[in-house]
Amino acid sequence: MTYISITNSNNNSIPRGLPLAKSSIEQTFPKLTSQQISRITPRGQMRTIQRGEILYEQGDNAVPFFVILSGELEIVRPVGTAAVETLVVVLESGQFTGEVNTLIGRRTLFRLRVSKPGKVIELDRQHMLALVQSDAELGQILMRAFILRRVELVASGMGDVVLIGSRHSAGTLRIKEFLTRNGHPYSFIDLEHDSEVENLLDSFRITTSEIPVVICRGKVVLRNPSNHQIADCLGFNESINQIQVRDLIIIGAGPSGLAAAVYGASEGLDVLVLETSSPGGQAGSSSRIENYLGFPTGISGQDLAGRAYLQAQKFGAEILITKGIRLLCDRKPYVVEVENGARIPARTVVIATGAAYRKPQCEKLPRFEGAGVYYAATPMETQLCQGDEVIVVGGGNGAGQAAVFLAESARRIHMLVRSASLADKMSRYLIRRIEETPKIVFRPHTEIIGLQGGDHLESVGWRNNQTGLTEEHNIRHVFLMTGADPNTSWLDGCIALDSKGFIKTGLDISPENLSAAHWPLARQPYLLEANLPGVFAVGDVRGGSIKRVASAVGEGSIAISFVHKVLQE
Repeated sequence: MTYISITNSNNNSIPRGLPLAKSSIEQTFPKLTSQQISRITPRGQMRTIQRGEILYEQGDNAVPFFVILSGELEIVRPVGTAAVETLVVVLESGQFTGEVNTLIGRRTLFRLRVSKPGKVIELDRQHMLALVQSDAELGQILMRAFILRRVELVASGMGDVVLIGSRHSAGTLRIKEFLTRNGHPYSFIDLEHDSEVENLLDSFRITTSEIPVVICRGKVVLRNPSNHQIADCLGFNESINQIQVRDLIIIGAGPSGLAAAVYGASEGLDVLVLETSSPGGQAGSSSRIENYLGFPTGISGQDLAGRAYLQAQKFGAEILITKGIRLLCDRKPYVVEVENGARIPARTVVIATGAAYRKPQCEKLPRFEGAGVYYAATPMETQLCQGDEVIVVGGGNGAGQAAVFLAESARRIHMLVRSASLADKMSRYLIRRIEETPKIVFRPHTEIIGLQGGDHLESVGWRNNQTGLTEEHNIRHVFLMTGADPNTSWLDGCIALDSKGFIKTGLDISPENLSAAHWPLARQPYLLEANLPGVFAVGDVRGGSIKRVASAVGEGSIAISFVHKVLQE
């Protein structure tokens, strides 16, 4: 077998290619004190381990959590189908196993083997979660270690997934975004730059027409898979019971949905979150949010969503990746039907499905989505347009944040808006930043009228809606950050909507709406409640909401106070 590792001064191995500082090592692979271990011991069982014993295998789910009392454990990554391994880390007395997948109950990325005999304390996932939630000191140590370990795995591409594709492929970008926003580490092999890729393709009998390809755990080969095929391959949903009645089902894992999940689960509710793709919603695609309370230097939408995602699961909320969601509202408890036909009953429901960016009426737009046309400005997209000219369409905060972020690496940014100025929809601090950035060229009264190219966008035509003047420019990257339409079409008339398709709540619900829904209670709907008792709407999908991350988070947390009231009725 082949072992690859780096050893620190304490004879501990750390992940290959990760030059961790000593302080970072101490937080990523900490040693527990005897007093801390004594608080863990009653929660688990003592176990004697023998050299060569496999405690869990790559791909196992709901794996135990181990604290080493004596002996050594080595975490290794199997490579391909051959008996080849990469040594990730060696853990010794006082240290513990686990990372994010241990916390959330997904399949483990690695194999755990005993390298020196000894004794361990073994906890199942439920007892480990109880420890994290009830012991503040140990909870902080474990959560910090789990998160840092995942960060290092993502940074090094050391996981159980290999993605083969082209940086200029829409399918490749979609899969990258799905894995990244779900925090799953992967290795990327670029067809244009890796000379050895042909050998890998041949070994799995893959033709270039089947790109992008995802290889799971070195065994399962998915050719141009959907996000949900990837989720199934990685076992994202395996540990979730889709039959039991839930106190609360939250539909949508944007800021408002995740806030509701954190507050609901932390207050003892049985919470299930349904998400059709990736956590974060539109906010998850923001390059940097600078006006969110508590982050004076700003935070990316992806980082904010990632922290909330883990925080919700720390308190016991479960997150199901699915599609084809349908609310069956003609019965109590309510039922949410998901893609595989499962019907999940719920005493209360929070709808947090947000809104989607509007798309300009360009005939060839779908052809270039992900291949020159993007709806997010994150580091992934930035790599594609480094040193190039780009277009940002939109006059809201999302467009402003994208333009400022892209100016760090792009040669020039053309900011196109249909109106005369940015003042109506954009925060003043962003307007000032745009005005002070020479790379950003503001173009008022301007709309895109045409997109041209082959496999990738090559040129863009735009028109001034005041003068009628049209121009054609050889620009290969367009970021669309325009107004949004609510994601409510899936409701099928279950819930009262306003004239723009947003969900009506509280005082906005008319007597006619209540009568049509056969409202059964003497009281009026609560502040965020729709015209069905116990069904709430929060965030961008709600009519009259303030389209800001902070207000979405606030609404998600406030909704839980009303959920408690409904459950007590």
